[in-house]
Amino acid sequence: MTFKEKVSELLNAGLEEKPELFLIDLTITDTFKVIITLDGDNGVNLQDCIDISRAIDANLDREEQDYSLEVASGGVSAPLKLVRQYKKNIGRTLQVKTASDTITAELVDANDDFITLTWTAREPKEIGKGKVTVEKRLELPYADIKEAIVTITF
Repeated sequence: MTFKEKVSELLNAGLEEKPELFLIDLTITDTFKVIITLDGDNGVNLQDCIDISRAIDANLDREEQDYSLEVASGGVSAPLKLVRQYKKNIGRTLQVKTASDTITAELVDANDDFITLTWTAREPKEIGKGKVTVEKRLELPYADIKEAIVTITF
């Protein structure tokens, strides 16, 4: 079993014990630096990172392979990558980049195929001068999303 396979197996076992957590990214560099990025349905706290780190570190032998281990949450400004992340952020404001647009809108729904966004926009009146505020709604397939980030408002 390779080092990466062993780390993946230990990580999956650790995540099985904490089903509210899920893996965003696992990277193992050429110098055996293991970087694990997690997210959770209710966020990720320090104890979650410690528990996953211990689940891996306690079962690897540094005599067999010298490595460093880093377990962290994705962070506030990290782009959303998984459908599960979109689902947990329903009701929040996202900044979504597509091939042609950047949209700041509320995420009102997310399923396995697309997300639904709503926002208000000022558009010219059909007749006469001036603008009118309109409600916009867009169903956007995941394949069309280049990047989506949760925006934080204070």
